Amino acid sequence: MMMKKAVSFLMILIMLFTACTALADDSFNVNKDGYSTSYTYGYDYWRDVQESPDAYRVETVIDSVDLGLDARMNKPQSLFARNNDLYVADTFNNRILQLEYRNGQAKLTRIIDHVAGGSPENFNTPYDVYVDVDGNIYVADYGNLRVVMMDKDLNWIKEFTKPADATFDQSLDFLPKKITVDVAGRLYALVTNVNKGIVKYESDTTFTGFIGATPVNFSTFDYIWKKYFMTQEQRDASPSFVPTEYENMYMDKDGFIYATLTNFDEGALDAGQVNPIRRLNGLGNDILIANDRYPPIGDLWWQKGESSYFGPARLTDITVFDNDIYIVLDRIRGRLFGYDSQGIMLWAFGTRGNIEGAFTSPISLEHIGNDLFVLDQLENSITIFTPTEYGLKIYDAINKYQDGDYDESANVWTEVLRQNANYPMAFRGIGRTVLRQNKFEEAMEYFKMAHDRENYGRTFKLYRKEWIEKNALWIFLGVILLLIVPLILGRIKRMKWEVIMHEQSKIRRNAE
Repeated sequence: MMMKKAVSFLMILIMLFTACTALADDSFNVNKDGYSTSYTYGYDYWRDVQESPDAYRVETVIDSVDLGLDARMNKPQSLFARNNDLYVADTFNNRILQLEYRNGQAKLTRIIDHVAGGSPENFNTPYDVYVDVDGNIYVADYGNLRVVMMDKDLNWIKEFTKPADATFDQSLDFLPKKITVDVAGRLYALVTNVNKGIVKYESDTTFTGFIGATPVNFSTFDYIWKKYFMTQEQRDASPSFVPTEYENMYMDKDGFIYATLTNFDEGALDAGQVNPIRRLNGLGNDILIANDRYPPIGDLWWQKGESSYFGPARLTDITVFDNDIYIVLDRIRGRLFGYDSQGIMLWAFGTRGNIEGAFTSPISLEHIGNDLFVLDQLENSITIFTPTEYGLKIYDAINKYQDGDYDESANVWTEVLRQNANYPMAFRGIGRTVLRQNKFEEAMEYFKMAHDRENYGRTFKLYRKEWIEKNALWIFLGVILLLIVPLILGRIKRMKWEVIMHEQSKIRRNAE
């Protein structure tokens, strides 16, 4: 009887262990290529994939039927958001869709397929759209070789066309694919086959050159070999030492342009010679901050393997929050990566497939508030993501820190840790908050738990300086003692030696 009970108890334990293992395997896995197969994840100090609670959930997926369109969307290429309006460049239907987004739902409010007074009036494969604060609409009218500007009532205002300038190759058509506009009305465009950087126009449509050309990376050996040892045919067939075209761009609230690259060599990325994400100032210099152990490149595991999707992330679009958090979209594996202003990964999620929350061919990314919108050009759909409680707490902690409410920021990070005890960003966030309060020793402990060597080293210097200031008197006395004691001991030793010598001298005189 006792044996039967023991066997039954053992079987129950085995079943429970098997069930728990199955659940763990379903919720989180890393395949043999090193890629995460969980939906939401992050990386630790050693580049190991770490399971994470979901930062976002799928609110809804909208398509042509949901929007009540007579003609379904046809390979839409871009999204743009202004206030609560979401604009969709329905490229191969030659139109722009204007949607109103409220309470997790989007509805069609207007179809924009022409510009009144323009020549031509109708759009031809519009790849991108931008709307300024006054409601003026800019359309990258790719097939019509122009960027057209119109007012909110669709009346033609002006257009930007191919520059009649020697710096722009006149043999090329002007094919604008991505556009953005600053507060002064200056237009910035990414143009197909133009690799000199972003094409810039003044508000009066005057072309003023290129900004932000990507640096060219090549070795001296490659240059000499190509110049002196290759035939002309070999030179023509080999890659040219020229800058790379940008894939996409986004202008933040301060007027800086975030740009992404997808055309780069894997070896150059692995060697740290390529920055797939750049933040350009007015001079075109990259000022993106990357203070984490690993740069913001998307997935850290991307070497070729048996996976059908291999190689590094190809970041096809980017969007930037007002608190300088930026999110990028990887078209290879259908993933989104969130980073804070220091280039530290907050979370990663997404996958390829035909289920809710997965993508077939993601092409564009936008945000309204904290909600995210991902456009799929093959599914002709928009997936709307809203942050979970966990995701909201991360944003709340960052916002409170930026607002100077350091105590409350630390409290929120502590709540985040209750949901994800393996989250380095929470330890780092608490450490930065405590550091602001000049609690250096405590901050060092949090940075140590986050494996944040840079902040730990900086904090240690401050801690050392504070310790020296607090113990300056004792240090001074210690130094004095170190200097005086040997002198006193030396003096005593000398006096003893003189006494001994005097006594010996006296004895010798008495003996004589």
